[in-house]
Amino acid sequence: MNILYLTFYFEPDLGPGATRNTSVVNELASQLAPSDSIHVVTTHPNRYSLYHSPATSHEQWYHGGAAITVQRVKVLEHKGRYVGQLAAFYSYYRQVWQLTKERPYDLVIASSSRLFTAFLGARISRRKHIALFLDIRDLFREAILEILKRRWCTAPAAWMIDGVLQVVERYTFGYAQHINLVSEGFADYFRPFDQATYSYYTQGIDDLFINMPHSEKRTDSAVKTILYAGNIGEGQGLDTIIPQAAQQLGDGYRFVIIGDGSARSKLEKAIRRSTRSNIEWHPPISRANLVNAYQMADYLFVHLNNLEAFKRVIPSKLFEYGATDKPILAGVSGYAASFIEKYLPNTLVFPSGDVNRLVEQLRQTPYVRLARDRFVRQFKRRTINAAMARQIRQVLTNSTAHV
Repeated sequence: MNILYLTFYFEPDLGPGATRNTSVVNELASQLAPSDSIHVVTTHPNRYSLYHSPATSHEQWYHGGAAITVQRVKVLEHKGRYVGQLAAFYSYYRQVWQLTKERPYDLVIASSSRLFTAFLGARISRRKHIALFLDIRDLFREAILEILKRRWCTAPAAWMIDGVLQVVERYTFGYAQHINLVSEGFADYFRPFDQATYSYYTQGIDDLFINMPHSEKRTDSAVKTILYAGNIGEGQGLDTIIPQAAQQLGDGYRFVIIGDGSARSKLEKAIRRSTRSNIEWHPPISRANLVNAYQMADYLFVHLNNLEAFKRVIPSKLFEYGATDKPILAGVSGYAASFIEKYLPNTLVFPSGDVNRLVEQLRQTPYVRLARDRFVRQFKRRTINAAMARQIRQVLTNSTAHV
């Protein structure tokens, strides 16, 4: 059996998409036979303009099970901006189309957060008349329309963009034999596409963080460190919360931000306007170095912008943060808040953008460290990936049985 695996992000690139897809491919290969093959077509690392890790254009892996071939194509530098991302994807689209044109496959797997990799998977699947397995990590249409309306988009323009994206969704989701959703909060959105079967394999916790020793940092330090490590995009809305919180909390707290993204300039401007000196920013670092950053922090911070689309998602950072014994500060609502209440003790939840509620909770809640052993056991990435790989194999078996 030959499987085509499409993902815009793959290790050594950073980000939850790269980590997820690399680990899923490795697990799937281990469950397949030596006569099977997985062809991964991805990009050279491009998620962050300030972090470049060298990667070859062509690799072959074999650790038992199926052989893995990884091809990386070069795309335009986009710096996280929408126009740049569209240009980068178009470049990826054209190159993937040519690379796969003459190759035989039995299944296409597409992992997508911005819809278009899923669309590419649907185009290739339809052209070759084979099954499509989608791994959907975000609701692009819903999120992008809210963001554009807030920034510049007029009602007629929004209507046109929405119409185009609805056509793309119907073409893409309406062909898939199976769709995995990383959040059960997405379920209602996908109800119209009832030809597909569904699963809900979330992000997971890697061994790197599971094996992280618990911190020995003193809890009575004069200045408490609040760490945010991850993407700085419109979806996180950090410029609407961190400078204001730093202003109110004063010198007893220090914000440390590690990351990059399309909204970094907005955050930097907001920090300069606040004139506070208790905020530090650092460029992205490797995941291995994150372990030390987590250990040195007192609180771990996550925030989603106050948009309806983000009430369905689970921030991927919660899985890494949940593997620590540190209290989590989470500015979320909707499904994410329900997920935290069910699975993540020692988390202070406040409404998105509500600076006063964040400050109030920090000042009134005693500082506690608590190991979340049950959460770690339930959301090990190895366990989740093993189940997801079995689901992929089932779709592959069903599709080939009907050929």
